[in-house]
Amino acid sequence: MEGWQRAFVLHSRPFSETSLLLDLFSENEGRVRVLAKGARSRRSQLKGALQPFTPLLVRWSGRGEVKTLRNAEAVSLALPLSGMTLYCGLYVNELVSRVLQPESPFQELFFDYLNCLQALASTHGKPEPALRRFELALLGHLGYGVDFRHCAGSGEPVSDDMTYSYREERGFIASLVVNQRSFTGRQLHALCEREFPDADTLRAAKRFTRMALKPYLGGKPLKSQELFRQFIPKKKPEQADE
Repeated sequence: MEGWQRAFVLHSRPFSETSLLLDLFSENEGRVRVLAKGARSRRSQLKGALQPFTPLLVRWSGRGEVKTLRNAEAVSLALPLSGMTLYCGLYVNELVSRVLQPESPFQELFFDYLNCLQALASTHGKPEPALRRFELALLGHLGYGVDFRHCAGSGEPVSDDMTYSYREERGFIASLVVNQRSFTGRQLHALCEREFPDADTLRAAKRFTRMALKPYLGGKPLKSQELFRQFIPKKKPEQADE
């Protein structure tokens, strides 16, 4: 199995009449772009395998920016994402594609990604906890270190009943001002443990990860979020205040 490694397709698009240009997230080399020659032809055995959310074993060659796919085998069937969880999976794929530099190894993040997809596929409730855990894991692997346990101003342990203001590149500082950058100590403990027992901690986690990921994403909106907004049915006027 020399040269083989585990991978997932993040994104694919047609290239020439019969080929595919793929962005892969691989276990050992991170995000890699490969050309799958003939993958769209009628006789290709790869057509069904090179799909997002399908666990793959792949092998490629080449030294340029775009490698050449030599072999690919599906390890199992695609993870069963549909409806809301499908859009969540597309969001995770786009996040990895936008944030990770090409050919930078992120082995631990690869398994965080796999765990996120498995959680989305098996979720019987809301998918948000899996997304927030992955976003926090991604930030951690990018070196975005934030101390959720201590006040950045005093060094004192965070108190559940206190309010803290988030300051970029500094952390959380005790403050009486309440705004979009404010978090309670209880919310910070939830972020630290990556456990979100209620809607309040989930909303706080989403608010924090949106702020923390913004510098990595720049001003360009995520296409998956636009698709997700179209998927969510609009509230009727009488439901607007619920």
